[in-house]
Amino acid sequence: MTFTWSKEWNMSRFTGRTVVVTGGAQGIGAVLATSLAAEGAFVAVADVLPTDSTVEAIHRAGGEALGGVCDVTDTDSVNRFIGEVLERQRTVDGLITNAAMFTSLRPQRFEDIPSAEFDRVLSVNVRGTFEMVRAVAPVMRREGAGSIVTIGSGTIYKGIPLWAHYVASKGAIVALTRSLARELGDDGIRVNCVAPGLTASDGVLNHAESFPQVFTERQIASRCLPREQTPHDLVGVMKFLLSDESAFMSGQTLVVDGGSAFI
Repeated sequence: MTFTWSKEWNMSRFTGRTVVVTGGAQGIGAVLATSLAAEGAFVAVADVLPTDSTVEAIHRAGGEALGGVCDVTDTDSVNRFIGEVLERQRTVDGLITNAAMFTSLRPQRFEDIPSAEFDRVLSVNVRGTFEMVRAVAPVMRREGAGSIVTIGSGTIYKGIPLWAHYVASKGAIVALTRSLARELGDDGIRVNCVAPGLTASDGVLNHAESFPQVFTERQIASRCLPREQTPHDLVGVMKFLLSDESAFMSGQTLVVDGGSAFI
């Protein structure tokens, strides 16, 4: 992936803030991590894959970042990673729970999905989010502030076929977001969700067998803004939800899919 940078950085919104991004080795997570670093955030990049390329891109551009291997389904792995972040930084101000199983999945009828695969998708996508929020919540509570952004999907509003386990997991994310927002609001912690449409991320582009051209063309045709969605289309809304500009928003789901799903 090639990262491009503006010569003039806006160093106001996130300077001095620490943001954790899961699934940040590539694709959407990498774009979000580098974009936040470009506005002054210290970004902690977590993934089961090596995060070197994302971290190096941030460092080359003059930003600050820490990368590490983290399995979001493993409580000990999550706690170790957050512990490493806290050794470098005093606190965690923001969390983006981007890690998920999607592009590696093969589209198939619901009755053909192996039970073990169904369990694995929900474990990574839902419990992984739960584990990350549970790990950072005590730190944010101590500070009396924090912003958590979960990643849902526009598929839950349209009932996309052949991805039943994925769609179910993202529906659970919206429900979990609302519950967490209620529980954490008294502590000054906000929890919101972003629901993207089909995005031309590294994973989608590298799995053409699961996302044939006819499928992507149909997704594009369903949008009010009929074009391909890229990871950069999520940057603005993510910065908004992590910043003080959305200080009185919590428990909300913002659909960013070019107007494909109306809710």
